[in-house]
Amino acid sequence: MNFPNNSNLTEAEVRRYALCYGLALASVAAAFALARMFIYFHLPQPFTSFAMSAIAITFWYGGAAPGILAAVFSIFIRNYLFPEDVNLLGRLGYNFGFIIFALLMIGVRRRRSNLEVKVAGRTAELTRANEELNLEIAERKRAEDKVRQSEAYLAEAQKLTHTGSWVWEVGGKRALHLSEEWYRVYGFDPSHGLEAWRKRLERIHPNDRAKRQETIDQAINNKSEYDIEYRIVLPDGAIKYVHSVGHPILDCSGNLMQFVGSSTDITERRLAEEALRQAQSDLAHISRVTTMVELTASLAHEVNQPIAAAMTDANTCLRWLNRDEPNVAEARGAASRVVKDATRAAEIISRTRLLFKKGTPQSELVNMNDVIREMLVLMIGDMSRLSIAVRMELADDLPQITGDRVQLQQVLMNLMANSIDAMRDADGNRELEINSQRGQNGQVMVTISDSGVGLPPQQADQIFNAFFTTKPNGTGMGLRISRSIIESHGGRLWASDRLPRGASFYITLPIEPPANE
Repeated sequence: MNFPNNSNLTEAEVRRYALCYGLALASVAAAFALARMFIYFHLPQPFTSFAMSAIAITFWYGGAAPGILAAVFSIFIRNYLFPEDVNLLGRLGYNFGFIIFALLMIGVRRRRSNLEVKVAGRTAELTRANEELNLEIAERKRAEDKVRQSEAYLAEAQKLTHTGSWVWEVGGKRALHLSEEWYRVYGFDPSHGLEAWRKRLERIHPNDRAKRQETIDQAINNKSEYDIEYRIVLPDGAIKYVHSVGHPILDCSGNLMQFVGSSTDITERRLAEEALRQAQSDLAHISRVTTMVELTASLAHEVNQPIAAAMTDANTCLRWLNRDEPNVAEARGAASRVVKDATRAAEIISRTRLLFKKGTPQSELVNMNDVIREMLVLMIGDMSRLSIAVRMELADDLPQITGDRVQLQQVLMNLMANSIDAMRDADGNRELEINSQRGQNGQVMVTISDSGVGLPPQQADQIFNAFFTTKPNGTGMGLRISRSIIESHGGRLWASDRLPRGASFYITLPIEPPANE
């Protein structure tokens, strides 16, 4: 035990020192009293044993310095209070014994202190480890809570978007994970477990099975992603449209192990798209009918011309036949002209009926030069009344395209009608120029230019917006519908100013049909 400077001692330290040194004196005094009691009753004198016990107790509980004091005090008592039972050599032996025992106790005390330090250090380490373990457990619990919360959010998101996630093994072609929403998409009970993965093939629409399997086989061979839409048939006969996306998972050697992906029920979207297409088709039909109503006078004039010509030729034929000597050759020529005029009138009526007809779009091979000529026949009456000259430069080698003939007729009719309206109040020469040619990248290009008032200033980029119009009685849907039709055919429709005046509209259409047809 160290003795610090007295000026630095606190009251607690003074009390502790007093107790430790008091323990040394009291324990040896107790050993002396017990030894005297044994002598009084004529028992063997055991002071040495009692003293060593006192020394051990003092060393253990009081420390090294109080223990040494107890040893010195015991030597003093043994030499001076019990001198009669041993000689000098015996006293020296007892003294040496007390000293050896004190030294042993000092060693024991030191080992105990070292052990206490080690135990304290180990205890501190265990405490820190326990605290870290508790923190790790708490952190893991928070992480697990977050994972559970994320899984709950994911499940709710999948439910809202009708998207089920899955993982399947390529080698065994078995499912490793199926989300609850996947079961709902395919109409399975989640209690069926992963076995529902094999049963799903039975619910794929028979007409879509080969295409779907071909896409997946190609993705396996190329170790690539796949994206496919197909139909499934539920037990009650209901049909769903499913959009599946798969992503390949490769091992460190580059071998394909799994596909992870999702399956989304897009039935509502497909129905909405069908409804939108139907609405667009109805709107386009209304636009055609509206335009045709505006052209009624012109159409009546165009039909009336071949009919009147046919009547004249028929009367001429009758006169040739009613002569005293019928001229059969002249009558035959007049009759041929009647057939020709009647055929022309029938063609005009047929084209008009086709534009009035309402139906679903039909893809076929279309020659745009023929469509241009057909629309000119319907529009020539208005252009003649307004003294509009028509100049055409149509490419002889123009390839055919794949599209809906009636819709393309409607586009050209809308653009021609707009050009006629733009030149209605224009001064100077009025000219409508129509060109067709091969475009770049395997496309057909049609250009319709006029010498009218041109595009509206500062609003040229708005003419294709719905309900935008510069006409007092316009609906603002003609150009919007025309662009939608051209884009549905995989092409483009745009406009620019024409110098020195007027506007030009450009149409490009791919020779090959778009991929979604």
